[in-house]
Amino acid sequence: MADYTIECLLTCDNHLGESPVWDVQDCCLYWVDSTGRRVGKPALWRYCPRTGALAHWRVDRDVGAMALRERGGAVLALNDGFYFYDFASHALDCVARVDDDTTRARLNDGKCDRRGRFFAGGMDDKEELGLCSLWRLDADLSLHRIDSGIICSNGPCWSPDDRLFYFADTFQREIWAYDYDIATGEARNRRVFASTAHDSGFADGSTVDAEGFLWNAQVISGDLIRYAPDGSVDRKIGMPVRNITSVMFGGDRLDEIYVTSMARVAHPAVHGNFAVQSRPQFGAGSLFRITGLGIRGLPESRFGG
Repeated sequence: MADYTIECLLTCDNHLGESPVWDVQDCCLYWVDSTGRRVGKPALWRYCPRTGALAHWRVDRDVGAMALRERGGAVLALNDGFYFYDFASHALDCVARVDDDTTRARLNDGKCDRRGRFFAGGMDDKEELGLCSLWRLDADLSLHRIDSGIICSNGPCWSPDDRLFYFADTFQREIWAYDYDIATGEARNRRVFASTAHDSGFADGSTVDAEGFLWNAQVISGDLIRYAPDGSVDRKIGMPVRNITSVMFGGDRLDEIYVTSMARVAHPAVHGNFAVQSRPQFGAGSLFRITGLGIRGLPESRFGG
């Protein structure tokens, strides 16, 4: 594999950077600071590498994930459900609420399949109990429960042929594969694709490249791991900060990798796996870019509703 370069692209000090989405139409990267509002920071971010333009928007809610819409704006996974967001007017409109107990849980990571359905799952804020579900929001705005018993949802993505759906429960320390029906949006036959039980890190956000290999950002260890389609580890890249959170291909040729990270040091988790810090690690919360790998990603789909 070719040599590569890791650069700190933006020292944006995200409290919990997450959910990077490359917009192939405008060649810009969007991502969220999931819990930024808790410390007075913007929730939605956009960076255009061609011009260096940076924009952000404030949302007075925790934002687990976002996807761009075909009709403009974005669909957001917030603590209690799915909402549309208009970047120009800042309007936030509820689409569908989930019926999980959201007193200590909220929606977390999400992504769209290639038919424009938005998948997002919940997480226990204390990262302890399987309180949460995985949901699918269809283009007709109907909401469907896909799975349940989840502690912390992360890394939804699909194989290039749309026959497999991948999904991680971070604190069950597993990445799962499901048989996927792109015609109906049904996911069945869940099995373990990869385990992090013997790793120093935990599976966070994922994406799949054009060769069908899954890239996963391991929070706590700072390792970016490329898994082969059989679940074996193909490559491991150590990132400059420990708490990386998600990964996305971008650039004009979709041959650059963007990695989000977390500056938060006060964790509500009860498991004690995070390092005790009085201040963030140098560079934590920054946006990173990896170039020179010679690997291309796949374009992200927009929500169809």
